[in-house]
Amino acid sequence: MSSHHFPAMGCQVAVGGATSNEAARIEELFHERDRMFSRFRADSELSRVNRAPGELARVSSEFEAMARRALRAAASTGGLVDPTLGEAVEAAGYDRDFDELADHPEPALTGPPGRWRSLRLGHGLLSRPQGLRIDLNGVVKGRTVDDALCLIGGDGYVSAGGDLATRGTLDVELPGGGAVRVVHGGLATSGSARRRWQRAGLWQHHLIDPRRGRPSESPWLEVTVSAGTCLQADVAAKAAFLLGLGGPAWLDARGLPGRFLFREGRTLTNLAWRRSIPRGEAAA
Repeated sequence: MSSHHFPAMGCQVAVGGATSNEAARIEELFHERDRMFSRFRADSELSRVNRAPGELARVSSEFEAMARRALRAAASTGGLVDPTLGEAVEAAGYDRDFDELADHPEPALTGPPGRWRSLRLGHGLLSRPQGLRIDLNGVVKGRTVDDALCLIGGDGYVSAGGDLATRGTLDVELPGGGAVRVVHGGLATSGSARRRWQRAGLWQHHLIDPRRGRPSESPWLEVTVSAGTCLQADVAAKAAFLLGLGGPAWLDARGLPGRFLFREGRTLTNLAWRRSIPRGEAAA
């Protein structure tokens, strides 16, 4: 299967099975979404909304649709995947493009807890408490992967930083070793292994516990989830990571297969993951 690679959204994107025209459209889609939703571009619509001095900001129809997805993700996870943590993730030190981050001698700060219920959307307007900064990263990449797959006419896949949507069978390497065969749908991994930095000698990462306004102290290093779409898998993986030891049961209650990598390298799979592996195949 032919493949196409390009950088976008702070990661490497891989596209398989697309024609040259389809691959070009997919690359443009990723760059368009980055121009709209990046926290690190002063000219993005997200930055304009976060700079709005009052409680109301006018938003485009695409921005409103993405923000609604973020609110649905918050509701479905009991507020764990919260789009109102922009200030908290910056307080932890993630205040510029990841490639520009460096260890810093000053300690990280604590941001405000999540306030997703305070957001209101409608008729091209977003209402939020004055000064609240939004971060839609919890849904933008996963949704873009899904939308990009729809641009491929036949079987193919789109992977962005390891978050995957595929139409057709694909073998995928897993964090910590091993692999899994994805037949159709989405696979996503969330964790603290890659997007991390030091403040005052202490490791920080981008997965903020919305209850505390600080990076989660989850026992997991990485959580991988399979679902019908990349967006569903990505949201569930973030929630399961933030839930800590309650993550496997939370996924089982929703029928979602999950694989959990401990910091020391051990792996744990939930019941749904083990049941999803056909008999005779090794479950990594």
